[in-house]
Amino acid sequence: MSAPVAAGSVEQINAVTLAVADMARSVAFYREAGFPLLAGGARSGFTSLRAGTGFVNLQHDPALPDQDGRWGRVIFFVDDVDATWARVSGSGLRPEQRPEDAAWGERFFHLRDPDGHELSFARPLG
Repeated sequence: MSAPVAAGSVEQINAVTLAVADMARSVAFYREAGFPLLAGGARSGFTSLRAGTGFVNLQHDPALPDQDGRWGRVIFFVDDVDATWARVSGSGLRPEQRPEDAAWGERFFHLRDPDGHELSFARPLG
């Protein structure tokens, strides 16, 4: 059951912008993770990658301190969690665990980017 939507309500996330310490390293990571490059790139101060109908933006911040990765999580729905895990793992990236079914009704796995941002790739069960 969904609540009525009021005029002016937020409809969806269009983009997430993440601060990164090394643009080349981050662009390589996100491309390996399956995000197509739209603008910018390894030598740019700002890069935009496609995430379904939205975007993941990377903003270069050379003064970014080392992070412990406990800032939160961005969740991306994918069409096949296990196939995404296999592609990501096969490309040399290291997900935090194998795909698993969660009590809240999604299959998922987590992956940290080079700056410690946690990405979750998920699909509702069902």
